[in-house]
Amino acid sequence: MTFNFPLLLVVITLVTGVIWLIDSLFFAAKRRRRWQETEALAGEGSNPNAEPYEPVLVEYARSFFPVLALVLILRSFIFEPFRIPSGSMIPTLLVGDFILVNKFSYGLRLPVLHNRIVDTGSPQRGDVAVFRFPENPSLDYIKRVIGLPGDTVVYRDKQLFVNGETFDVSAGEPYLDPYTGKSNPQLTEHTETFGESEHQILRFGLSGNRTEQTWVVPENHYFMMGDNRDNSNDGRAWGFVPEENLVGKAVLIWMNIRNWSVQWNRIGDRIK
Repeated sequence: MTFNFPLLLVVITLVTGVIWLIDSLFFAAKRRRRWQETEALAGEGSNPNAEPYEPVLVEYARSFFPVLALVLILRSFIFEPFRIPSGSMIPTLLVGDFILVNKFSYGLRLPVLHNRIVDTGSPQRGDVAVFRFPENPSLDYIKRVIGLPGDTVVYRDKQLFVNGETFDVSAGEPYLDPYTGKSNPQLTEHTETFGESEHQILRFGLSGNRTEQTWVVPENHYFMMGDNRDNSNDGRAWGFVPEENLVGKAVLIWMNIRNWSVQWNRIGDRIK
């Protein structure tokens, strides 16, 4: 069973808020009056700086609700942190990267329900996007946007074509693993360019399968691929991402921890 943190956060925030609201509307004033009457009867022996007794449940609700509400708003509508668990986006993102995802980029959505309530934009070709996996929406995936609604995408011999235009790919250089410092002669890093989009990709081997794959992206759907082109479970295997599955645009690496070691040089890197 997958742990649903957004649902838990919404429930706890609502519960603490309702407890605090009910107490403020119906019980707090009465409690304060009784306390004032008691203090008046006590006369000079009373403590002028004392506060009326507040039930423990109400005290916790009053203390935690503002914090929980702030976290809920930030996480649902502005930025949400994610951790990269796999190597499908190497060399752009590494296992152990902690990233920030801009939730504002692709429209404001209600938490848990995921309904878009404000249209603030849509994915652009070349974006690194987080989305709920179409075959299991409880899982979050991260890939690069290759095909927009209506596009015809062709992949042949490790080469991408969109609407008949070629993705330009630079000559490959041996990929140097940033964790081990070692290179694999079969892994090559390339710069891939299409229009204003420029990013790094990883290939295994020099030649690919001559079999041509073609996809026509449906309306309100997107075609995604990993930058680690020969080691990525992406749209080539399972198809398209519906617009309602979009979570946000990955924008920044704020931490990298792998095997209890921090890679300081990756902190603060923009994702492109």
